[in-house]
Amino acid sequence: MQEKKLDMYGGLVGGLVPLIVLVVGLVVLSVAERGGTKPFWACAWLALCVGLFFARDKEEYCKAAMRGIGDKTGIVIVTAWLFAGVFGKLMAAGGLVNGLLWMGMTTGAQGSVFTVLVFGAAMLFALGTGTSTGTCIALAPVLYPAGYFLGSDPALLGLAILSGAAFGDNLAPISDTTIVSAYTQGATMKDVVRSRFPLAISAAAVSAVIFYLFGGGGEVRALPEIQANLNPDGIYMLVALAVVVVSALFGRHIIESLIYGNVTAVVIGVVIGNIRLGDIFSIPEKSGGSTGLIQSGVDSVVGAIIFAILILAVTQILVESGIMRRILDYAHSTLVATVRQAELFIVGVTVLASIPISANAPAELLVGPSLVRPIGEKFNLSAARRANLMDCAVCSIFFTLPWHIAVAAWYGSLYSAAEGYGIPAPGISSALFNPYSWALLAVLIVSAYTGWNRSYASDEESEAA
Repeated sequence: MQEKKLDMYGGLVGGLVPLIVLVVGLVVLSVAERGGTKPFWACAWLALCVGLFFARDKEEYCKAAMRGIGDKTGIVIVTAWLFAGVFGKLMAAGGLVNGLLWMGMTTGAQGSVFTVLVFGAAMLFALGTGTSTGTCIALAPVLYPAGYFLGSDPALLGLAILSGAAFGDNLAPISDTTIVSAYTQGATMKDVVRSRFPLAISAAAVSAVIFYLFGGGGEVRALPEIQANLNPDGIYMLVALAVVVVSALFGRHIIESLIYGNVTAVVIGVVIGNIRLGDIFSIPEKSGGSTGLIQSGVDSVVGAIIFAILILAVTQILVESGIMRRILDYAHSTLVATVRQAELFIVGVTVLASIPISANAPAELLVGPSLVRPIGEKFNLSAARRANLMDCAVCSIFFTLPWHIAVAAWYGSLYSAAEGYGIPAPGISSALFNPYSWALLAVLIVSAYTGWNRSYASDEESEAA
């Protein structure tokens, strides 16, 4: 993260102005049920413009905003979105939604059962790819319409995708949060993933129960109304999804994995006869017409990409104006007398850092080296335990707040999918009830309070010996 560079009029209040304008705008639009990635653009644009007048050095303010836009993590996310957006369109065009409908109508996987299956699919996809945003963008266009037609509750169905994405971001070895948490604490990836699994799977189990109990209740469409679409061939498109997951599990870059998945989806779609090569790319008959599925896929994520870019700019202003540093320095001086208090402090300060910052890995970078590591070492906590406390905390509340990139991507994907099929979409405020986020936070607090899953540096040294 950048050190403090910005001097704002009004000090702490002046530095918070862009965030306040952004959040107020998002809340107003959400309450009015007019939210969406495109309407949210205006909120972020206004936040940047208003913040400029509170900066003493206007040029440095603009440079800070551009540093946020050019953030390495943001670039990877944006690039992944582009390929994931096309992947989602190819999967849909290949008939996967209809195939899933056929599977649900013929096997009885409907309502809450299908919601649980969606949660499991999202967990697997996110675990294999390490990207929560890519999971939401790739799966929502496919699984949300299918679940809606199979009687799943729309809000819980959408949250099943978001919860699965959060699980993968929390546990995947290739996730940016897992990497940052491990290496800022000096832990090995093997120790981190092995010791984090009980925490993550406990939260997932609680979430699965919630999805099973409350994930149904929707209307299952009568078979005569949709039998024309019940084509089982679309199930073969799951092979493309498997290619992406397996490629990622073998350590391939998410962009590379998505390209393999796109190519596989094209081949399978053409072989089963659901996609023609001209559907993928062709010269439009009229100027301004669509060139095919590639253009449609890119179009589908433009809203989320622009919103993400603007959010990265706003949050970079927040970081470089020193707001988070002042808050965390104050927290660092808080008296922590026991190992239980130290762990609860690590959880609390990480959650605090993740609230205003739109990407959770930067939040870990902010608190990991300067707060989490020294406090954890003071009480002899193992490197893996410190990393797990921090990573689980940063993957909890983060996935409930509408101004965060992952939630914005999730909502944008749901909204686009719903619009494409003429079905309702849950409001973005439904993210506040994300089961996995709250279950993970509860598990984390219980762990810190009781000492379950706690390990000390001496334990790691004994295992190494």
